[in-house]
Amino acid sequence: MAQGAVIRVALEQPTHAVCVLGTKTQLDVFSSAPEDCTSFSITASPGVVVCVTRSPPVKKSPTGSSKWLLDPELKVTVSTKAASHSTGDQKVQISYCRPKGPPVPALLYLTGVEISLHADISRTGKVKPTGAWKDQRTWTWGPRGQGAILLVNCDRDNPKSSTLDCEDDVVLDHKDLQDMSLVTLSTQTPKDFFAKHQLVLHVAKSEMDKVRVFHAKRDKLISKYEVILGPQQPSYPLDLPDGQYKADFYMEGLAFPDASFPGLISLTVSLLDTSNLELPEVLVFQNSVVFRVAPWIMTPNTQPPQEVYVCRIFDNDDFLKSVSALAKKARCKLIICPEEENKDDQWMQDEMEIGYTQAPHKTLPVVFDSPRNRGLKEFPIQRVLGPDFGYVTQRPQTGLITGLDGFGNLEVSPPVTVGEKKYPLGRILIGNSSYPSPQSREMHRVLQDFLGAQQVQAPVKLYSDWLYVGHVDEFLSFVPAPDRKGFRLLLPSPSSCYKLFQEQQQEGHGEAELFEGIKRKKQQKIKDILSNKKLRDHNSYVERCIDWNRELLKRELGLEEGDIIDLPQLFKLMGNSRKSLKAEALFPNMVNMLVLGKHLGIPKPFGPIINGRCCLEEKVRSLLEPLGLHCTFIDDFCDYHILHGEVHCGTNVRRKPFSFKWWHMVP
Repeated sequence: MAQGAVIRVALEQPTHAVCVLGTKTQLDVFSSAPEDCTSFSITASPGVVVCVTRSPPVKKSPTGSSKWLLDPELKVTVSTKAASHSTGDQKVQISYCRPKGPPVPALLYLTGVEISLHADISRTGKVKPTGAWKDQRTWTWGPRGQGAILLVNCDRDNPKSSTLDCEDDVVLDHKDLQDMSLVTLSTQTPKDFFAKHQLVLHVAKSEMDKVRVFHAKRDKLISKYEVILGPQQPSYPLDLPDGQYKADFYMEGLAFPDASFPGLISLTVSLLDTSNLELPEVLVFQNSVVFRVAPWIMTPNTQPPQEVYVCRIFDNDDFLKSVSALAKKARCKLIICPEEENKDDQWMQDEMEIGYTQAPHKTLPVVFDSPRNRGLKEFPIQRVLGPDFGYVTQRPQTGLITGLDGFGNLEVSPPVTVGEKKYPLGRILIGNSSYPSPQSREMHRVLQDFLGAQQVQAPVKLYSDWLYVGHVDEFLSFVPAPDRKGFRLLLPSPSSCYKLFQEQQQEGHGEAELFEGIKRKKQQKIKDILSNKKLRDHNSYVERCIDWNRELLKRELGLEEGDIIDLPQLFKLMGNSRKSLKAEALFPNMVNMLVLGKHLGIPKPFGPIINGRCCLEEKVRSLLEPLGLHCTFIDDFCDYHILHGEVHCGTNVRRKPFSFKWWHMVP
């Protein structure tokens, strides 16, 4: 609730005080009571409500008049029903009673005023008056929760600007206002009230660099927006007219939650008594509205695709044609980054992750730019950022950037339920080492802290450092499914591949070769692969690494074996010493696929040809097509696979945001 100052009455002369509508102001009737008085009574103007409470409740006398013992445990409050027409037009009289002699009177003249902040605390997308009695100082999660929401104004509505909208103190136009949250201040006071009082709008100094507030001023039908709060500006004295008035303010977030910022910001209005020019001002009333900065949210493969991003590099025309055809089938827009802009950096997945942020009145796609800073480093800010498309990044100030900071190492599951805990927006999945060592790698702490601070997609740490590149998209993917949990988790499986090859050899196809048709690549027969003990040992190790993650994913995502599909895949270990050995796919890694709804762009494995068909492709089709999925195998061998990446690594997708509103969940 809003808080007003305690009113202390005096016997010598009348007391004058301000009472803000909707608040119960505490009245101190005890400190001024004469020593020989044992009880008191109160009478008030019709526009004043007096409330006297204690435990047990006091019963009124049959005559309707009330008298109370002077008990310090007694609580007396006053409130006004309407704003005053003139100063002190509401009267309260306290009569102190003593055993002998007449009552001793104390007079209080009240001025009722309206001072109320209104924001969209009900999360309807519109600001509706709630009354000053509504508690706006708490922010709660869940479908019945309340509290206002603030967007980070991280897009760039002016294409000619070189900064994000939140990095300047200008309101460009009406579209810019849509990225902000409206707050209204309503006041109603008697004439000359602000000659002796002052209203101040303020935020905490610890929060002033996280928010900016504009005051909307209208002059001859032209709206002007003056920045009044923000970095280096924690407070602002308002110059308001007497009488009835309404002022509009627009708030923009300047930063997403992170390790040092939980995301909560309080906007407070304080009423000060400035009547005595020889003394400091006195705080009379204070009310606050708490906002939570909307988080950055990832979208999983199961969300409908909207745009596909890919790079043009030297001699990848066939790859581009395949991706283009797949995007067309899925009815997605295709965006190609030309060679002169990507500077031979084709790893679109590693450069960025496209998610969104959301308030009840606005949803904004936001690209999260990784700190890897290779050839594509300018692409997110120069080609993705724009009007109604936001941008965020996290730049580590200390520590090395490793390969695990590329966003192929950043995935998110579909919505899951784990026991009684629901994750309606899924859980973020990142890869790290199994334990710290001089050779181990992990995602930078700044990135991990940022992802965890968003709260709505509680991250899960997986073990990915056994891989040469070290990204989670090398050993997992999710595809939509019509049954069970609405998806399947895909994992690579060496044992599944060996089983398939053994079956083919038993059927007389041991001479069939892997990599048939690939120039400058030595073909390997099924029988030779099966008899290669070193390769089996390598894949036995890999299988154990995958199994560790398998159990971790089952536990953290609430999965069962029926929710997982094993795709046949073999790996090989590369390195100069035992501790430096890392795994990479022996043939194109089919788990590392592009998922566009029911259309899958899968790396072409160039498996052994049996009866005119690739046995690896046929096996994958038999596993995925019963789910209503359509498999397209894309040749990425020369342009991506031999450079330690696949189809997913070379593409990126913007997907439709969840219909579920993040504020309805309970983290």
